[in-house]
Amino acid sequence: MSPVDAIKSVLSQYAGFGGRARRSEYWWFFLFTLILSIVAGILDGALGTDIGSDPSSTGVIGIIVSLALLLPGLAVTVRRLHDTDRSAWWLLIGLVPLVGGIVLLVFALKDGTRGGNRYGADPKDAPQAAAPSMA
Repeated sequence: MSPVDAIKSVLSQYAGFGGRARRSEYWWFFLFTLILSIVAGILDGALGTDIGSDPSSTGVIGIIVSLALLLPGLAVTVRRLHDTDRSAWWLLIGLVPLVGGIVLLVFALKDGTRGGNRYGADPKDAPQAAAPSMA
């Protein structure tokens, strides 16, 4: 999956919490979010739209970007958990300081379950299944 396709896939399923997401889809969207946040921070600094006097404070543009990407980021994380055959309730482990983030990172790095699981078909098989037959 190309980076552009991965980002389009996540944004087209803006609030789609059902199904599964491949690792590439999750990590390309993560990188996209990181780059967009950095650009927003630079723009906030250049335009003087920082909210606080602290250099690490978030500005107006950063808040808008964060709010716009919150729901698709949450949805792709849930779909990524589904790909590893885990419920969305596992997101709550992220509330445990340090350990929770590490556990979620490990889940995001793991390969998804091969074949279908209770959350849907294997997304790695989808492009092959969509190919027209020559018969």
